[in-house]
Amino acid sequence: MKISITPGPLKTIMPIERIDCQIPPDYTGMRLDQALAELLPAYSRSRLQQGLKSGQLRVDDALRRPRDPVSGGEIVCGNLEWVAETVAVAQDLPLTVVYEDTELLIINKPAGLVAHPAAGNRDGTLVNALLHHAPELAGLPRAGLVHRLDKDTTGLLVVARNLRAHTALVEQLQARTIEREYLAVVNGMPVAGGTVDASMGRHSMDRQRMAVTPGGKPAITHYRVLRRFRAHALLRVKLETGRTHQIRVHMAHIRLPLLGDPVYGGRPRLPPGASPACITAIQQFRRQALHAERLALIHPATGERQEWQAEMPADLTGLLAVLAEDAENR
Repeated sequence: MKISITPGPLKTIMPIERIDCQIPPDYTGMRLDQALAELLPAYSRSRLQQGLKSGQLRVDDALRRPRDPVSGGEIVCGNLEWVAETVAVAQDLPLTVVYEDTELLIINKPAGLVAHPAAGNRDGTLVNALLHHAPELAGLPRAGLVHRLDKDTTGLLVVARNLRAHTALVEQLQARTIEREYLAVVNGMPVAGGTVDASMGRHSMDRQRMAVTPGGKPAITHYRVLRRFRAHALLRVKLETGRTHQIRVHMAHIRLPLLGDPVYGGRPRLPPGASPACITAIQQFRRQALHAERLALIHPATGERQEWQAEMPADLTGLLAVLAEDAENR
């Protein structure tokens, strides 16, 4: 997909982006607005629906309804104006900036920090902190966030500081050239690494959860074993796609759920004859044991490939130390 930016007239407060994209064949059967929301993550689904209804976006040079199914191969063209869709206030909150320049920010997110303001989390989010650190982000969709991490997942994410950088990073994300590697502690003892290639969508009964489903979006996760303990393992996980809760769902799908995951993890697994300290450490680790350790991308201004790494947080290193001690003493 190619997205090019053209400047709007001087009276336009927000910039206008020229959209030129093609619906991939594997999106066949999806609603048009769903397909576009997947291809253009910088825009909310409601904004794309408005663009289709107003005629700003045309499909094969014709008007189409948001609910119309796609058959794959359609060309979507038009001009969309950035619209501020989430009102957020700048707040002076702790923010760990690993790297920054005029084009982007690399943030090391702690556990417990929600990315965007929403019902139940109107403030105190990463977006609020970003707007305080870099006020110019108020003029970008989603305050420049190109991808997200779940509330209780720690580690690296990238934030664009201008529209050009945002567009370039979104294109990289769609082309799968942004590398994201995670460390995960799972319940179970995998024999070897592997790949999970299983499409994902909303759970049929619980819309707050994701699930592996034949009619979902393509999702691919690679993993390899770094260390085995008595009832757990430390994995290095690499995302090829970036679906919501992808690692958590895929690992649970192959019966290696993340330790501590309150949604997909099930009951905690205890090593036979584990010490009281080990049992306590496992039972009291109440977030998914997942850390975004490595991030690599092509810098949107220089064209050079850069990468960053973030050390595991203290709670995760402490958990691994207890699991290692348990394994060594048996």
